[in-house]
Amino acid sequence: MTRLEILPVEGIPEVREGDDVAALVAERTPLEEGDVVVVAQKVVSKAEGRVVRLDELEPSAQALELAGPGDDPRRLEAILRESARLVRVRGSLVIAETRHGFVCASAGVDASNTGEAGALILLPLDPDASAHGIRERLRELAGVDVGVIVADSFGRAWRQGTTNVAIGASGVPVLVDHAGRVDAVGYELHATVIAVADELASAAELVMGKLDAVPVAIVRGYPLRGDGEARELVMPPDRDLFR
Repeated sequence: MTRLEILPVEGIPEVREGDDVAALVAERTPLEEGDVVVVAQKVVSKAEGRVVRLDELEPSAQALELAGPGDDPRRLEAILRESARLVRVRGSLVIAETRHGFVCASAGVDASNTGEAGALILLPLDPDASAHGIRERLRELAGVDVGVIVADSFGRAWRQGTTNVAIGASGVPVLVDHAGRVDAVGYELHATVIAVADELASAAELVMGKLDAVPVAIVRGYPLRGDGEARELVMPPDRDLFR
């Protein structure tokens, strides 16, 4: 029976472009071999300079058309620039597919917890590479091999509310396929694939929160058998029943 601990990493200051995220974590918590370090996407994006200021944006005709009363068309312009395609639009609510293949609200563009007025935070250009870089740096600083997940909050079709999901991963089994295994009554599983990285990200969110200024958590005790990248979690177009 696996027993997990979920530990918040407290005391991380406001992150700026160029900051060493791994060092900020290693300085504040002792890491153990096999830990999973879950880092909020906003921390990674800020460190990588993925921040845009509204006064730097000139809204296009499409952004002006999408913006409703009280909306800032410059925010819509940022969303359009981060979108590979628009999936659904209802008023100024935009569900978009990003260049990574993620389908999410506002193409991941977020105005909350930016650290400065008039700023928007964008998703990392390559969240898997971000996770891998943090993992390698933590190995160098702490002398242990850990898994790293870059997590963001997504809504879900047919379910209310948001939950943390993995948008970047390194050193963790992202998907675990149980096909071919037999349950307690002898039934052979045929199509049971567990999104382990998403489950770890969601578990970590329970101690991170949205307003508690805890952007990093450690999940301890999960057996890290296997490795993968979060891009594997994106549904291939030929299997997507909702496109």
